[in-house]
Amino acid sequence: MLQVNFAKKIVNEVRKLLNEEIVVMNTAGTIIASTNNERIGTFHEGALITSKKNEKLIIKKEDESLLEGVKAGINLPICFGKQVVGVIGITGEPIKVLPYAELLKKMTELLIQENFYKEEMTRQTRTLEAFIFDWLELREWDLAFYNRAELLNINLSVPRLLILIKVIREDQQLFDLSMKWRSERNRNDLCINWGNDRLLLLLEADPPLDHYSLKNKLYRWKNEIETSNHLSLQFGVGTIVQPTELKKSFLKAERALHAITGHNWIMFDDHLTLEMIMEDLRLDTKKEFIQRTISPLLEDEELLQTLRVLFERNFSIKKTAEALHIHINTLHYRIKKIEDHTSLNPKKTKDQFTLYLGLYILDHYTK
Repeated sequence: MLQVNFAKKIVNEVRKLLNEEIVVMNTAGTIIASTNNERIGTFHEGALITSKKNEKLIIKKEDESLLEGVKAGINLPICFGKQVVGVIGITGEPIKVLPYAELLKKMTELLIQENFYKEEMTRQTRTLEAFIFDWLELREWDLAFYNRAELLNINLSVPRLLILIKVIREDQQLFDLSMKWRSERNRNDLCINWGNDRLLLLLEADPPLDHYSLKNKLYRWKNEIETSNHLSLQFGVGTIVQPTELKKSFLKAERALHAITGHNWIMFDDHLTLEMIMEDLRLDTKKEFIQRTISPLLEDEELLQTLRVLFERNFSIKKTAEALHIHINTLHYRIKKIEDHTSLNPKKTKDQFTLYLGLYILDHYTK
């Protein structure tokens, strides 16, 4: 049986093509959508007859006094498969609206079919998302879990690589990108939406990980999606694990995604070094570290920039002065000011590392 909201959608689509009054009825004969709002909720005897007989009904002007709630026009059964699910009617002189009748019926049934498959696809997608969520969280697999995997045609015996993808859109619109992954690929690959701005990509992969080939594969797909959807993607790549250890790859992919900075679009977890430690620190710990180290420099952008360039030039005084277009004596003066403000001597290894760590946290984790 037709739902009210979908019946309204049918009316809105059909009225783009026809100026005549359109009504949509359920199989009980009640008008559930119409271009004339006053008729919604009223009984239409012609629709009841059409539904029971499963055939077109022409209503003449004289029939208006014989059948309850009808107007001259044509009623047509709406079928899904062999079942009548509703009735659609065109109000008007039968001879004038007759040419539109079969076209209207076909268009309506196509809309119903499209909506059904869309809902079915959504249901399957949600079922897959729920299964992968359980896959990540379950410590032990029971018979029900194996049965669900079999119904979804998911192979639980092959090694897996998990990749988290951040979807960045300027307009912040949410939409389903999971169907965009085209396996080049491998029928065991899976892709689902993961929250509002993430995709989770689950690939079949044999160790050792071929970083170069995977990066090229993802880059091709990235360009294809970004070009056609006006967005940008960032990829955090976990490590190859056995299917029972999928959560480990997920956590590493998440860590890698968080570590992406600047113009980079991909990060492999097994390429992380300092980021491994940083990701495990609580945000309040990071903020407190900044307070204890470089916070006195936060109001002096010139000193902060000088410190950044010093590290970029591996603490070469000459190269740093050249990059900043200042005299070496001016640079020494700024280094002394950094020491005075922070009580950390940039020329001592421990203090230098402390300053670097404070600046690193400031630039990567507090913005």
